[in-house]
This record gives sequence, structure tokens and C-alpha cells, in this order.
Amino acid sequence: MSRRIDIELTSQSADGSWTWRAAGARQPKGVVEAALVPSGEKVGSVLRAEVEVGLEGIEILELSAAKPQRSPEKTENRIEVRGTPKRAPDVSVVLAPGSSKRRRDDGEGRDRSERRDRRGRSDGHGDGDAREERGDRPRAASGPRRPGGRRPGEREGGRPARGERPTVPTSTVHRNAMLATLRPEQIPVAEQLLRGGLQAVRQAIETQNTAAKAAGKPPAAADALLAMADELSPAVRLAEWKDRASVAQTAGKDYRLRELRAVVAASRTLNLDDEGRAMAKALQESLDQRTTALREEWLARITNALNDGRVQQAVEASIRPPEPGTRCPAELAVRLAGAAGEALSADKAPEEWMQLLDAVIASPVRRNVKPAGIPEDEVARQAARHAAGAVPALAKLLGLRIPPPPPRRVDTERRFSPTGG
Repeated sequence: MSRRIDIELTSQSADGSWTWRAAGARQPKGVVEAALVPSGEKVGSVLRAEVEVGLEGIEILELSAAKPQRSPEKTENRIEVRGTPKRAPDVSVVLAPGSSKRRRDDGEGRDRSERRDRRGRSDGHGDGDAREERGDRPRAASGPRRPGGRRPGEREGGRPARGERPTVPTSTVHRNAMLATLRPEQIPVAEQLLRGGLQAVRQAIETQNTAAKAAGKPPAAADALLAMADELSPAVRLAEWKDRASVAQTAGKDYRLRELRAVVAASRTLNLDDEGRAMAKALQESLDQRTTALREEWLARITNALNDGRVQQAVEASIRPPEPGTRCPAELAVRLAGAAGEALSADKAPEEWMQLLDAVIASPVRRNVKPAGIPEDEVARQAARHAAGAVPALAKLLGLRIPPPPPRRVDTERRFSPTGG
């Protein structure tokens, strides 16, 4: 199969044949007969060649003048725009993502701002409506106070409005007390430990040694500083944990449950003193109370839905337990599986039947659900065939072989205890 390439003539032999190479290449590629070369060509001419590539090499079939390159100065078939071009700004400003400050020195920006302000005032609204048009959400912790002494988005008593997450304060009381007990040479090391642990200490030593080398000064004693960091690390970690624990105790129910679990889990990796043990015990009791309340609420939601005949809602509620390892009691699980099996009847609408089947497949009682029947609908029966592995009773209704239970999941990840075991 032939194709076209551009070649360059490199030399001419005594018999009239020419050597050639691909345009832009370094070495000659082959030989072309003189009869194929147009008259008037010389060494260095670039021609368009139709070649055929085979196992023995490249064979030139035809040569023609190369297509002239278009000059950028040519203006054929172009529309010339007459007039004074608009001068672009000498300095271009690119705002960082998330930046809300915009400086506009041109008149267009000022005119747009003035039109927006006039529109807001003419409608009888203030800056709040202008922010809503831009998509900005007002902040609950800023802005002018209302006549009752409250900020926008804040309810009576200083509590945040519904749907907004409360702001949890931070504390540095125990860290400051710990730093006050240290010697002057220990304070910089402890501060680096508070910033990022031993890694921050190593980086600070490396930075200091780099600056000392540039200034012609001796480097710092890295081994002594790292030994000091190892000695101070337990006290620093304990003080940092106490600050977190005190915030968790003060915030109460406003403190996130996930962060409360993290604080309680971190207490098991520290050498606690008497105050720390008392704080850890109080936080563990608070965690148990909150998780127990969530579990009872979850079970009540399932039970109330079953009592009201809302089987779909009951099954969907069982899919989302408050804790990953939380399970339904055996009595409630049997009741839920029975209600779901009765609801999966043949006289149910196919759409509703498949919606309930999807919820049953994701529920913890799926293997105990025994559907009463399958609607006379091909789509529903196809969905039942796909779900037979998760709901074995469907296989019996379809006349299929009951699939075996899924294999037990084995956690292959290595788990390390806080003590290093």
C-alpha cells in the first residue's frame, strides 16, 4: 500500500541516479532513478514522493514538487479588521481558587457593581439578596446582630440554627501548663512535637543545619535533640490529649460522635495520670450513653415502622445501623424477615415488589426472608433470578437450585494493638 512522504535529494551519482533521505533526516535513505526526478531539481530540493514500503525497503513510485508552505504573511482569503485595536492590560491578575476578593480597575467592573447595588436597593433589599444572587451563603458567626442580640442563623440562647453544625472550641490549657514546666532549651523541641511529632523535629533540625552551613556555623547536635524529643514525647502527647478530652467534655452532645470515639481510642495509647484516667472514664461513659441512645432509637424506628405496616421503611432502616457492628435482636430480626416475606407477594405491583426486593437484598435479614410469591411480570422474574443468590427462598419459587451461603469473609489485613502486638 503506497503512501506519500516528503524527501530531500542529497547527491547525484555518475549514472544520473539520486540519493535521497526523508525531509529533516540526517543520513540518506535510498536511491531513486533519474527518470523519476523532475527536471531542474538540484541537491537539497524537497519533493513529494509516493512510496511503497516492503520487506526490502522503501521503493519510490513517483515524485512531484512538494506542496509550498503557507507563509504567515500571506493575506489571501482573510478579512482585514480596520480600526484601533483594544489595548490589553499590561499586568494580568489571576485569583487563587476560593478567593472572594476581586480588584477591578476598569470602568466595567465599577458599573456592574453599581448596577447590582442599585438593583438591591430599588427592590427594598440589602446586601443579603445580592449575596444570594451570587450564590454566597451567609455565615452564622458573622454579620450584624438582630434586634434581639442574635446574629443571622443563630437561635435564641446562642445555639446554631437548625441544619448548621455547631462550632466546637479548642483548648490549649494543658499544653500551656506543660510548656511552663519545661526548661528553656526544651521548649522549642516541645513546640515542634506539638506541631507534627518527631517528624517535625527532624525537619526543623535539617532546616537549622542547612542555614548554619550556609552561614559557616557548626551544625546542631541532632542526636541530642532527638533524644530530648523522645523524652518529652509522652508528656506532650498527654497534654495534647487532655486538651482534646476537655473540649469533648465541655461540648457534650455537640461534639461529633466520630471524634469522641477517636479521643476515647487515643486514651488507650497513652500513659495516663490520675486526671487523665478520670477524663477517659467520663468520656467512655458518655460514648456508651450516646451509642446506646442511638441504638435504641434505631430499633424503635424499625419497630414503629413494622407496627404501622410500613415494611419498606422498616427494611430500609435496618440497612443503616448507628454502628458498623450493631445487629438487630433475634426476635426483631425474625419479625422483620417475616413481614418482608409477606409483603413480597405475587399480587403486589411489580414496581413496588422490585423496590422492596432491592431493600431486602441490602438488609441484614436477606437470607431469612421467604417471599410469598413473584408477580406475573417478566422484569420482576428476571430481578428475582438475579437476587436468588442473596435471597435463597427466591430460588425455590423459581425452581432453581438453592445456592450455597457465601463464604465467610476473612480479614487478611494485619492488625496492630496499641501496645505493638
